[in-house]
Amino acid sequence: MTERRWAGTVRPGRQARCDAERGSFTAEMAAGLPALLLLLLTGLTAVDSVTTRAGCLDAAREAALAASRGEPGEAAGARHAPAGAEVSVSVAGEQVTATVRAPVRALGARLPRLTVSATAVAVVEPGTPGPRP
Repeated sequence: MTERRWAGTVRPGRQARCDAERGSFTAEMAAGLPALLLLLLTGLTAVDSVTTRAGCLDAAREAALAASRGEPGEAAGARHAPAGAEVSVSVAGEQVTATVRAPVRALGARLPRLTVSATAVAVVEPGTPGPRP
């Protein structure tokens, strides 16, 4: 078997193909980088939203339980709520409902704020003086 070697020269046709591909990585990066950054910002905003919602759920549960025991529910919820959250407690018969809403800032200065909320319900405990919102 004979082996062909191209000593020190470029194979015919290879030079034309290399010239056509020159700068293709830069063009692909310029097109793909904004999409990658958008995906990253969306992912980070989603993680922040889930974390804030978990905090709202914890605060709503604390507010409902405190109100069902006769303690001030809004104060208990505000202690556990995320920053900037609104806590509301309502009593209907033997049922206490606590709702916590909190804003989530999307990562990006020009994007609108998202609002996440969580609701918890508790039954008034027997022997307590009565629920207090």
